[in-house]
Amino acid sequence: MKLTQEQQDEFNRHGFLFLPEAFSPEEVEVLREAASGIFDEDRKEIWREKDGTPRTAFACHTYNEAFRLLGRHPRLIEPVRQIFGEELYMHQFKVNAKAAFTGDVWQWHQDFPTWHKDDGMPEPRAMNISVFLDDVLPINGPLMLIGGSHTHGQLKSEYDTTTTSYGLWTLDNDTVTELAAKGGIVAPTGKAGGLLIHHGNLVHGSSGNITPYPRKIVYLTLSTVSNAIRKPTRPEYIAHRDFTPIEPVEDDALQRYAMSMREAAE
Repeated sequence: MKLTQEQQDEFNRHGFLFLPEAFSPEEVEVLREAASGIFDEDRKEIWREKDGTPRTAFACHTYNEAFRLLGRHPRLIEPVRQIFGEELYMHQFKVNAKAAFTGDVWQWHQDFPTWHKDDGMPEPRAMNISVFLDDVLPINGPLMLIGGSHTHGQLKSEYDTTTTSYGLWTLDNDTVTELAAKGGIVAPTGKAGGLLIHHGNLVHGSSGNITPYPRKIVYLTLSTVSNAIRKPTRPEYIAHRDFTPIEPVEDDALQRYAMSMREAAE
């Protein structure tokens, strides 16, 4: 999948690009079933909220076939490779969940400061590209983005270990207020299967989910090979050390996998 020049210009201007329904209901369903099974497991790669509900499942592309295929899917790899003009490797793969009623917040932050400070990533030549596994609604904790905030570079941040179960380099309220006054805050919403690309320095966060509607999103952090991390401090399942360029699978790989799973169940 190639981005048009208009889409590339929009990404460069705002720091993000949302493509609704990029994956079919059939493709989404096989991914949603895979995520549900993973969150039922007891693994070190699965981090939970303070109340025990699932928050993040890291590196599930290394042990689940559906997510292995998604991690090499051309609809995700090609747009990022097109933007950077370089081969990519997988810096991080995760499924973030906001459970119904109990899903916690993600504080306002940029991603690159964590990649830089904790993993030794040299430059912000990496970004997140994500797939909605559930319908993302205005009410169930959608990701909020401050348009154009990526143009301010790496901002001053403080490490917050108390607000949630996941430590994060976060921004103070004054910084967020100033940036929001300039760029506004948007929250891309849409049906499961939507695709969101956002710059590593884009300021973003999300509120908690107190609705009956769960919200799961898969995030691939794709970095250029030349930008490989130098001094990782986090576990390998969070900051990967395999810098091999990603070879995309065929575009119908998930569809064929879903068909094979149905046939096996019959």
